Amino acid sequence: MPRTANGWYGLAAIVIVLDQLSKWVVLNHVQYGEAIYVAPFWNWVLTFNPGAAFSFLADQPGWQRWFFSVLALGVSGWIALELRRHPEQKLMALALTLVMGGALGNVIDRMRFGAVVDFIQWHVAGYYWPAFNVADSAITLGAVLMVWASLFVKERDFR
Repeated sequence: MPRTANGWYGLAAIVIVLDQLSKWVVLNHVQYGEAIYVAPFWNWVLTFNPGAAFSFLADQPGWQRWFFSVLALGVSGWIALELRRHPEQKLMALALTLVMGGALGNVIDRMRFGAVVDFIQWHVAGYYWPAFNVADSAITLGAVLMVWASLFVKERDFR
């Protein structure tokens, strides 16, 4: 685990690179709307989400692209400051790093395409979870770790 803010920033950069690399592969190998079978519960698909989680505000005329980008940049700036102030709180720093890396990965998509590239689709018994990506996974894992740390880890145990 990193011991300094720069180490956490480096880990966030790795999340961004993995996210963008996975999207590059999908953009070059999957056609829009195509579903490629991976397992009985999992497909690769290529979709573009102009909204946020679960396509929230996806039907809006375009202002949401800038709103979610500014929001993600603002939150990432705050996270960067927190990582500088408390790099030794490993669990919380890891959680914040995952959120920051995922948020910035999706901002790159919003700037490049006007929407986020999603490609992982899970399903069961004819019910489909909305498609998501590596950045979304990092954000979700980071959020779960933040809740866990807040509820079950004493402050002295963060170190």
